[in-house]
Amino acid sequence: MSSAFARTKPADAALARIVAGARKHFLASGFRSVTMDDLAAELGMSKKTLYAHFPSKTGLVEAVLQDKISSIDADLESISGAESPSFVSSLQQLLACAQKHLDEIQPVFLRDVRRDAPEVFAAIEDRRSAMIQHHFGRVLGQGRKDGMIRKDVPMRLIIEVLLGATRAIMNPQKLGELGITPKAGYAAIITMLLEGALTAKGRTLL
Repeated sequence: MSSAFARTKPADAALARIVAGARKHFLASGFRSVTMDDLAAELGMSKKTLYAHFPSKTGLVEAVLQDKISSIDADLESISGAESPSFVSSLQQLLACAQKHLDEIQPVFLRDVRRDAPEVFAAIEDRRSAMIQHHFGRVLGQGRKDGMIRKDVPMRLIIEVLLGATRAIMNPQKLGELGITPKAGYAAIITMLLEGALTAKGRTLL
């Protein structure tokens, strides 16, 4: 796994500023259109300081993704790991959290990463799969106990369908073909999955 996906925090204020500034531009506009020199100028720091922390743009892209994925994981953990008496509430919070984070990531960024840093894109997919299995598996398991998720379909199968649909749809090429954003794609996947996985009781309450 890439070192960018180790669970670490920015070591100092300058590095944190660089990552935050790059995250804002990269996720919205892709990283091909933003040069390291442009970023240094906007942050009000010398190019020497920027390159001392990140000798290459790929290294900075990795750090941005580490920062983004760590924040997603932490937010999802605060929901799926909390003791909640309501499956519906937990699921709605989980979906809202995922949608909020996906709002920040535009297709152009995913396209740039897949084209120019395929090994980084592969690491993204691995972490994404792990988070889906852990957080959604935990909440869907709660739903089954509450009688809202069908018991005649193995939980492992439900998660595998979610993972498979995510891999097939949530990639730059397919999102481009369909003309949809990551947020819209994920919302459609979840809606279709739940229609098949929920019991009659679950459908009336969700």
